[in-house]
Amino acid sequence: MKRIIIRAGMTPFEQFDAEYMMKENSIGGNVGNLIYQYSIFRTLMTEGTTITPDYYYYDEERADEINENFDLYVIPLADAFRQEFAPSLRKYTRLIKKLKIPVVVIGVGLRAPFEPDLKGGFPFDEDVKAFVSAVLERSSIIGLRGEITSKYLTRLGFREGIDHKVIGCPSMYAFGRDLNIRETNITKDSMISVNSSRLSPKNVLDFITRGMEEYPNHYFIPQWMKELKLTYTGTHPIADLSVTNYPVKMSDPTYMNDRVRFFLNAQTWFDFLKEADLSFGARLHGNITATLAGTPSILIPKDARMRELTDYHQLTHIWANDITADTRLSDIVETADFQSPARIQAKNFDNFVDFLNTNELEHIYQDTNYPENVPFDREMAKTELLPAVKPITGISMEEAIARFESFFPEEEKKIAAIQKRDKDKDKKIKTLQGKLNKQTKMVKHQEGTLNRKAVRMALKTADLFAKK
Repeated sequence: MKRIIIRAGMTPFEQFDAEYMMKENSIGGNVGNLIYQYSIFRTLMTEGTTITPDYYYYDEERADEINENFDLYVIPLADAFRQEFAPSLRKYTRLIKKLKIPVVVIGVGLRAPFEPDLKGGFPFDEDVKAFVSAVLERSSIIGLRGEITSKYLTRLGFREGIDHKVIGCPSMYAFGRDLNIRETNITKDSMISVNSSRLSPKNVLDFITRGMEEYPNHYFIPQWMKELKLTYTGTHPIADLSVTNYPVKMSDPTYMNDRVRFFLNAQTWFDFLKEADLSFGARLHGNITATLAGTPSILIPKDARMRELTDYHQLTHIWANDITADTRLSDIVETADFQSPARIQAKNFDNFVDFLNTNELEHIYQDTNYPENVPFDREMAKTELLPAVKPITGISMEEAIARFESFFPEEEKKIAAIQKRDKDKDKKIKTLQGKLNKQTKMVKHQEGTLNRKAVRMALKTADLFAKK
């Protein structure tokens, strides 16, 4: 029996409700994380294999426990090579150095502007070097999301094809070697799934807004944790109330008209998108999920991490720089090549399987590219899935009140605990400041004493020489 521990906040079979997710951050801040984790679970869950999440608890103090209870640590990452994630990379490095079991990184990428300056380097370069070096001591090769990240690691001194290899995003291999993207007739009445990112440039956000107006039968699929809170409680706005090109508040038409769905698990997300005629927007996994569900999709990449994956998987897209104030979604739909990802899927999949084999990972594709008896699918069929969260505008008054009465008292307790912690911290700071002031006074007193002694000594010495 193989015992795997994986970087994840939950398994695809665990059904955590919205309040639990907000409290424990089971989605790692973005529900898109559930998609590539779903894929890796399905791929590595062979007969007799158990896969246990680390629940994002990876302090080095866990090393002995992990060594004793697991045979393999699988770490799927997104754009982890970035400044905000550097402290987590350092934590992982310290933990990995204490592990005795294999550690395999399946997919990691660099966060950088659309046109990255790789020669200039980044503040987190040393953290990345230490992390990659630690991983390579425990595995054969690291899987990267795209060519930009590959060039970055090569610049840091790691060898392409030996230390690292581009495998794309593991989520793309969730259902194997083939993609079956439907040919659909997209009309003004078609059901459209929309995703967006506040980090996109204005012309992109304006284009997405126009697209929603052009296709009124749409659903907006948010992904951020703070959007889950907004959907669940109706408050607080996620940005300035004056924003008009993104649904930032409950009074936005998408929320008011019950056109928002926040998914709590990957499977219901797939199932929902199977019913859509088109997905479009600026979220990578929002559109990859649609592609895996067989739904035509149009992605608008906004940075290097999305660009390299778009190139590698040939995802149907429009570049942000090509969008003008006159660009209409219906015009893009008419010329889009929705089958582009399907044509390269087999080649990319074979490369991914080769990566798994190089790291000696057991997987469901070892004997055939088309396994019929998949342990993950059997387990998923038995799982009772929680539905997507609807905004409070789309539920009964009784359900809305139940949400308020359950959520807000807990939220108040959390705020009170933070305030108490801050008070205690202030108390400690004041105490330490008092001690420091006292020590400073003592040092000054001693300096004064020493200075006076030095003066007296100098005078005595001068007097002695004068007498001589």
